[in-house]
Amino acid sequence: MHQVHTRLFIGTELDCRIGDGSWAVVHACKSPCHQRAVGYRGSLPSTHPNYLAFEKGSDLYLNMIDPPQPLFMSGLFVTFLRFGAQNWDAGRSLLIHCNLGESRAPSLAMLFLAKHLHAITNSGFDAARSQFSSIFPPYAPGLGIQSYLRQHWDEL
Repeated sequence: MHQVHTRLFIGTELDCRIGDGSWAVVHACKSPCHQRAVGYRGSLPSTHPNYLAFEKGSDLYLNMIDPPQPLFMSGLFVTFLRFGAQNWDAGRSLLIHCNLGESRAPSLAMLFLAKHLHAITNSGFDAARSQFSSIFPPYAPGLGIQSYLRQHWDEL
């Protein structure tokens, strides 16, 4: 687990934990976290009420994969930002993890640092990435999330 800001941490699947009174956890991985939390195998129909996200207490489970093409939906990021802000403002530490801790989790942390905490620039993906990479050198965003965030930065 890597601390990237006061109370903001990035982790891998090995750091997966359940949120408690002092921690909120964003599980940014379809498998195994979202699948386990919602109770399905394979894929979930896009009409399912928890298709994008499932929130339970201080845990947010995201149906998030890291494809090479930008297949993300803005609702996923909006839900994350709302959840993160709500828990941050309540004084909880925030752990964001994905399977490897290289692409999805750090991308969400970067977005949170720019959009909610204003700790790095919010002028665009490339500028934010440049600043964030100095905070978290292992950042290696996949092509899909990179492309999505570059195209949709201002609307998030």
